[in-house]
Amino acid sequence: MRENSDVAGMNCTQVTDFILCGLTDRQELKMPLFLAFLAIYIFTVMGNLGLIVVIRTDTRLHTPMYFFLSNLAFVDFCYTSVITPKMLGNFLYQRKVVSFHACAAQLGCFLTFMVSECLLLASMAYDRYVAICNPLHYMVRMSPGICIQLVAAPYSYSFLMALFHTTLTFRLCYCRSNVINHFYCDDMPLLRITCSDTRSKQLWVLTCAGVTFISSVLIVAVSYVFIASAILRMRSAEGRRKAFSTCGSHMLAVTIFYGTLIFMYLQPSSTHSLDTDKLASVFYTVIIPMLNPLIYSLRNKDVKEALRRAVSRSSQAAVLRKLRQ
Repeated sequence: MRENSDVAGMNCTQVTDFILCGLTDRQELKMPLFLAFLAIYIFTVMGNLGLIVVIRTDTRLHTPMYFFLSNLAFVDFCYTSVITPKMLGNFLYQRKVVSFHACAAQLGCFLTFMVSECLLLASMAYDRYVAICNPLHYMVRMSPGICIQLVAAPYSYSFLMALFHTTLTFRLCYCRSNVINHFYCDDMPLLRITCSDTRSKQLWVLTCAGVTFISSVLIVAVSYVFIASAILRMRSAEGRRKAFSTCGSHMLAVTIFYGTLIFMYLQPSSTHSLDTDKLASVFYTVIIPMLNPLIYSLRNKDVKEALRRAVSRSSQAAVLRKLRQ
């Protein structure tokens, strides 16, 4: 404990570390859950990094759509890596302690990558809108400079918003308890254990979450209204099928990600159940980063062909090395 900390004119004893409750207290479930989440994490890392490598090394995939997809895979990799290793360690350790500053760093990184993913999905929707509704001007309106801006803006905004919220959260006084009823450091569980007035912080959370998520959803929704209109006007059945196939993966990823986050953050604090939130958090911090590479690779003909070419090149290289030996 850190003595005589003054927060909002109130003297208190400020904690120097937190204890994470984790997903479960049942000892018999910890090892099976550890093995299951370890397998998911390994698959997630290999899937996202593999997707990035395939896109970067195959010149046929050097297009705006796959530029955004490689950034989404990078965010998914970072997103789950902020949470999962610590969660895995807590299955093995009896005392699940995280320092005050490590907790702040985890919250800041988590918010940065969560908001980045949300905004990147909106950028990807705009890219699909331009590709389908304005194909003749696609390479002009989605030039390399514009693509970089559409990626840099989400990263910059996300970092600044995460820094703002993390600073607000960790300027509060935590004198009531240092036990976080969650498996990582998140805003809502932290606000439950502070003895400071959290009304202004909760208002900022609802405002920023509402503005960010709703504006992103609106960008996606408006883009897909125009996309659907353009597809229905197409005379070629093959053209409609190809357009639907191109957008289907993105729409599935958007529906899963936005739906879970809206359930988590855009509800009044009085209705929050932290046990329910844990299950939702597992879904969007662990499961969704694993699903995205599957969604975009299994449903995308170009990515599947690029994977086959990469495997073929690796096999040929292995054969040549054996022959040289």
